[in-house]
Amino acid sequence: MSIVNVEKLTHYYGDKLVFKDIDFRLLRSERVGLVGPNGAGKSTLLRILTGSVLPDHGSIEWLPNISVGFLEQHADLSEGLTIRNYLRNAFKHLYLLEAEMLDVSRKMENSSENELPKLLHRFGYIQELLEHHDFYFVDAKIEDIANGLGIQALGMDTDVSALSGGQRTKLLLANLLLKEPDILLLDEPTNYLDVSHIEWLKGYLKNYPNSFILISHDTEFMNEVVNVIYHLENYQLTRYLGNYKKFMETYELRKQQLLLAYGRQQEEIQKLETYIQKNKARSSTAKQAKSREKKLLKIERLEKPDDIPKPRFQFKATVRPTSKIIETTQLEVGYASPLLPPISVTLKRGDKVAIIGHNGIGKSTMLKTIMGELTPFNGTVQFGQYVKPAYFAQEENITTDLTPLEYIWSFHEKMTQKEIRQALARAGLKKEHIFQPLQSLSGGEQTRVRLCHLMLEESNWLVLDEPTNHLDIAAKEVLSNALSQYDGTVLIVSHEPEFYQDWVTAIWNLEDLKNNIK
Repeated sequence: MSIVNVEKLTHYYGDKLVFKDIDFRLLRSERVGLVGPNGAGKSTLLRILTGSVLPDHGSIEWLPNISVGFLEQHADLSEGLTIRNYLRNAFKHLYLLEAEMLDVSRKMENSSENELPKLLHRFGYIQELLEHHDFYFVDAKIEDIANGLGIQALGMDTDVSALSGGQRTKLLLANLLLKEPDILLLDEPTNYLDVSHIEWLKGYLKNYPNSFILISHDTEFMNEVVNVIYHLENYQLTRYLGNYKKFMETYELRKQQLLLAYGRQQEEIQKLETYIQKNKARSSTAKQAKSREKKLLKIERLEKPDDIPKPRFQFKATVRPTSKIIETTQLEVGYASPLLPPISVTLKRGDKVAIIGHNGIGKSTMLKTIMGELTPFNGTVQFGQYVKPAYFAQEENITTDLTPLEYIWSFHEKMTQKEIRQALARAGLKKEHIFQPLQSLSGGEQTRVRLCHLMLEESNWLVLDEPTNHLDIAAKEVLSNALSQYDGTVLIVSHEPEFYQDWVTAIWNLEDLKNNIK
């Protein structure tokens, strides 16, 4: 029996078609990987399933009494709530039952003989419900998931409003997992997780008792946890049995078959059109021409498989700096208090360094302090001569109404429109993307716009904080190659070792600070 049945689902964003007439049935215990290029409509499809976005056409029929949990890429949390109490809200219905049970217990003390049996029955019923839902193990369950995702290290009494964007995403994920809905809808859950927490989540999803639909550009992660692939591309959704590796084995073959079928149909259409044009005016062949015209009208035309533009990222170092890019001396970084022991490191010209460490340890804070966005608690950061950094921040949700063309132009006013359009095309953006408001683009498309801006900056030192978040697989491969070819210096924070391990010259592990990073 299917949990949800989707038929003829079509959606537009303005006049832009997102997907057309897609059908699928999600069965119980299916673990689905939803894949496709940036901007194909993956996140939009999840929002349509939750009801937060209404489709233009089609139907969605859920099995009655199905609970759905959705992890968004961006969400807000209210001030005045601790991490512990926020996670306990996942069991709010059980806490309400406990409060009612205590109230019934008080009433029993002063009840009449007629009221007592009814109260005893209610008390026993609630107690049975609480035991059935393991209410008395709730705190242990919260601790287990909070530990697994690295949340406990933030302090369970910390106000949720004080958390960074990445920390909030982890908290939302933990709350969702605690609820154990019948179907999980997960949009890039491994963003903001370090390697150990991704491993924990991988194990959790392997043993998850219900269904889920997962969007992720982490193919290794997806390979381990899914048993069905939904591929969204060229406005259509195609279902493949197996994990991502199995999908890739059959995808290229299917693509070639579609191109071949499209080519053959175009040849047939061309022959029919040529015959009709030549013969419809002749009385001797008009009848045959009319017959072919009817045949032409009956042809159900195939859509040409659209080649997704592959980005061509390229970063050029401008002025040659001195041999020393930066030197930190006893640098202490943090917010209310220092997050790390004093840091003394030197970055030299041509170095390509990855900063690693568990989530929340202070990697992004360290970059922000080096770049002057945060004031250090103590110590100094000294820049070498002629050093020109270009900074890619991790958390930058663009909400402007500017189009990508206008956004890039605002930073590079001397460039012509043609030059900017060419630069955006090199970043892998289509013509229809560059005239849409930036806030309407997907996370991956926004990242491509920001990387376009980075390519146009005059720099000799790239400072990158999780640049692969939201990028599809093809774009990540191109970006990795571009950074390996870059003549300048690179300082990068990334939770994906496979992205940087082939080209970095050193790794700074913030968990090994006591051993003095050199």
